[in-house]
Amino acid sequence: MELSLFAFALMAVVVVMTPGPTVLLALSNGSRFGVSRAGYGILGAAISDGVLIAAAALGLGAFLATSAVLFTVVKWLGVAYLVWLGVQMLHSSGKIGSVPAQTTGMGSGQPLPIFRKSFLVAVTNPKGYLFFTAFLPLFLTLSDPLIPQYLTLALIFIAVDVAVMVAYASLGSRAMLLLSDRGALWMDRTCGGTLIALGTALSLIRRSEV
Repeated sequence: MELSLFAFALMAVVVVMTPGPTVLLALSNGSRFGVSRAGYGILGAAISDGVLIAAAALGLGAFLATSAVLFTVVKWLGVAYLVWLGVQMLHSSGKIGSVPAQTTGMGSGQPLPIFRKSFLVAVTNPKGYLFFTAFLPLFLTLSDPLIPQYLTLALIFIAVDVAVMVAYASLGSRAMLLLSDRGALWMDRTCGGTLIALGTALSLIRRSEV
């Protein structure tokens, strides 16, 4: 079991380190607001991990894989949200510590908006549900109680996810110590364009390809 947990942890490191929407948000939040405020987004991503794993344990991922309607609804919610966030970043003023021009009412680095963005990005991505549904059973011992095993795997994945996102947020924060406002502008543009590209890629995914 210990070897399986180690293998799962290694897989989690590889998966989390691959730049995705929540990692990009951690990088962007770190550059804009600093690591401490980026922590609210990291908390949102960590809670979303728990939601996804719980959904996989309850069989929602399997249902998502067999229901074309549910898969399509979740997928397009995720696409719309990623593209919306990307457009916000593209309209950013680029000033360090600023927020996108179209975030009126959302606050500048306020905890709830930062938390909400990272949480919603993860829970509206159907690939997350299907990923955990497909891979978690590989590390389970079916003859033993399943709930403690799911909890252990969830804690490992969340710990890895938090550590990696803290590193990305720290990278973004330190980069802002070296970059001018023009550099901050290009970071926003890059992250925003990447989020739109990820949303476009998600729109092309079919159930049979996940």
